[in-house]
Amino acid sequence: MSQHKATMIIDKDFIIGAIDNRIYGSFIEHLGRAVYGGIYEPGHPEADEKGFRQDVLSLIQQLQVPIVRYPGGNFVSGYDWKDGIGPKELRKSRLELAWKTIEPNQFGLNEFVEWAQKAQTDVMWAINLGTHGVDEARNIVEYSNHASGTYWSDLRRSHGYEQPHQIKTWCLGNEMDGPWQIGHKTATEYGRVAAESAKVMKWVDPTIELVACGSSSRTMPTFPEWEATVLDHTYDHVEYLSMHTYYGNKKNDTPTFLARSLEMDDFIKTIIATSDYIKAKKRSKKTMYLSFDEWNVWYHSNDADKKRDPWQIAPPQLEDIYTMEDALVVGCMLISLLKHADRVKMACLAQLVNVIAPIMTETGGKAWMQTIFFPYMHASVYGRGNALVPLIHSPKYDTSEITDVPYLEAVAVHNEEAQEVTVFAVNRDLEHPLPLELDLRSFGANSRLIEHIVLENPDLKARNTADDSTAVAPHNRGNAVVNGSGLTAQLTKASWNVIRISVQAK
Repeated sequence: MSQHKATMIIDKDFIIGAIDNRIYGSFIEHLGRAVYGGIYEPGHPEADEKGFRQDVLSLIQQLQVPIVRYPGGNFVSGYDWKDGIGPKELRKSRLELAWKTIEPNQFGLNEFVEWAQKAQTDVMWAINLGTHGVDEARNIVEYSNHASGTYWSDLRRSHGYEQPHQIKTWCLGNEMDGPWQIGHKTATEYGRVAAESAKVMKWVDPTIELVACGSSSRTMPTFPEWEATVLDHTYDHVEYLSMHTYYGNKKNDTPTFLARSLEMDDFIKTIIATSDYIKAKKRSKKTMYLSFDEWNVWYHSNDADKKRDPWQIAPPQLEDIYTMEDALVVGCMLISLLKHADRVKMACLAQLVNVIAPIMTETGGKAWMQTIFFPYMHASVYGRGNALVPLIHSPKYDTSEITDVPYLEAVAVHNEEAQEVTVFAVNRDLEHPLPLELDLRSFGANSRLIEHIVLENPDLKARNTADDSTAVAPHNRGNAVVNGSGLTAQLTKASWNVIRISVQAK
């Protein structure tokens, strides 16, 4: 039972993999108020001369987001990128079929590149392989990345951008296995157009890297055969395969909800196995890496979205207001990503502002941090370095759907340059604290505690709002104690913990 302690051993030489900072990426789609009223709101008291909300930018900079995927999502499969460039007064409004809104196209490629620079983040651009194809794929790379002397590069310069944008990372479409997707394709249809698009994109700019679409979820009937077929066509042309997953708690079964990250682990392992099968089949020396470029909790807003009238401009959509228990699940999902840092090199919390997001805004008003902001921020800020193999013994529990769920979900990160180890840990026990003994044997006897941050709340349904933005907020009054080459702590019930330890090099 949970009254028994959990133990964890970490060793600086037992490395899962180097953490690519882009594992802490995020996502902005032309959906709901993510762009209009979110990151972009001309006339807002906090807007700069470009219309970018500086209060939102400040919160994003706190997250230290390394890369942001844009402009979709389902949106991108019907999007003509040319609608979003050039003088704003000449841009066309369009029916946006994916989310049944009107897209005014007042914010597009060039605005996003400028915004990303102010947000101190890189761009992951998704191209349209629903209604578009090979020709548009090469044209947008030429517009964005070629210096000058051609039609598309000189068009960019005429729009006021003399220097190329040098967008490095590109997604080849979005969720093309989904019947809901505009231009939905079979695996073979998609694999062929993705491969041919990849070829011409890299002929225009050989320095770019590409992400092919994997399954939109592990519940798709074509999973994982979709991945095998797509990689059969694209393996030699792309560097990453995408993954998407969302979890919810519609049945109000919190023990099962907190265990969902075990399914995320299985999802990742299956994709790795499938990718390595194609590697073996092709006798390739290249390893396929993963881009988990949509992941989050998403279910609170489902009913409200069904009642919305269509064909509005930037109506509220997918505006989940997150709870304390959602923050715990996001923490567990972050730990899952880190436990596979050898293969998951990019990931995007979907999304960043207003739409299933860590940051919420009022149009014309405040911006504030949701509960899930905090584990995301902690991982991004303190989770840089090498992910270490966590040797864990923990009491377990069973749920109505999942068995052998460890109460302790944890991973450690060693930042050798900073001489620091950070342990991220969730206590899934809803009733009792969990004693933890951490063995730091390989780091010597001179370790000391920097701080023990805790996110907890006796009400698992507690939320932050515009009027009460700190109802759920972390504190650094955790009880961890370092003694020589060991650490002990009492992880309070249903808590997210960040234990930072200074370690001296031997």
